[in-house]
Amino acid sequence: MIRTLFRSLEAVHGMIYFVPEAETRYAGVGLDRPGGYFASRAAALGAVGAEVVIATFYNFNPAIVRARIPQAWEKVSPQRMLELRWEAADEALAKVLPDDLKEINELARRAAERATEMLHGRPLFAAHAALEWPEEPRLQLFHAQTLLREFRGDGHLAALLRHNITGIEALVLHVATGDYPADVLRKTRAWSQEQWDATVQDLQNRGLVGEDQLLTEQGRELRQGIEDDTDRMAAPAYDVLSEEEKQRFVELAAPLSKAVLEAGMVPGRR
Repeated sequence: MIRTLFRSLEAVHGMIYFVPEAETRYAGVGLDRPGGYFASRAAALGAVGAEVVIATFYNFNPAIVRARIPQAWEKVSPQRMLELRWEAADEALAKVLPDDLKEINELARRAAERATEMLHGRPLFAAHAALEWPEEPRLQLFHAQTLLREFRGDGHLAALLRHNITGIEALVLHVATGDYPADVLRKTRAWSQEQWDATVQDLQNRGLVGEDQLLTEQGRELRQGIEDDTDRMAAPAYDVLSEEEKQRFVELAAPLSKAVLEAGMVPGRR
């Protein structure tokens, strides 16, 4: 149920990494697509160095981060990046979300505010939790899901660390489920083919990935353990909701994410 709650609203946040409304604004201050992504998501942390972004974003090749952070802060301040992100989210979501968001906003905000009581061990979430809530209903929903996403995301990193899985290993294991193409994850995270192949070979040597480059039984058990740990660490955010409210959350949120996906705001997802 926890994963269903998260996924039911995730597209309302996830679209910000792909929509032209964001890319155009970031380009306007001199940032390319990767630079805009790193700076806009890290801006809540302040003008941090590359090492902090590498640590909190986890699965990107450190080289691509160092090529853009902290150089991005010479072009635009973190505060301005946050403003540009809000503007882009508002413009994009205005095209697909209804005006009446009162009920889902109330439920999502309660869960998000519950999460803010548990800042420990979640640095990227904590940075976003310190931001003021916006007044526009669309942005309130976007912010609520941003908090829930980063809360879950920081927990996911803790689960990966617990199992001694590096960033590129996490990507290869994801691809090895057969649910996602290798080239997309490899290229967007800026890993070379040589680095990717070496990681596949290492995971094969460890018995986690087979010759067919799919998960072995041992690999499936490991990945399921990571996902279960992630769900357990995300669950406390939603414990403020009753079972009936959780069901209602999904009923209200799923059509909103569907509208975002059907509008093509998240590539490859419909």
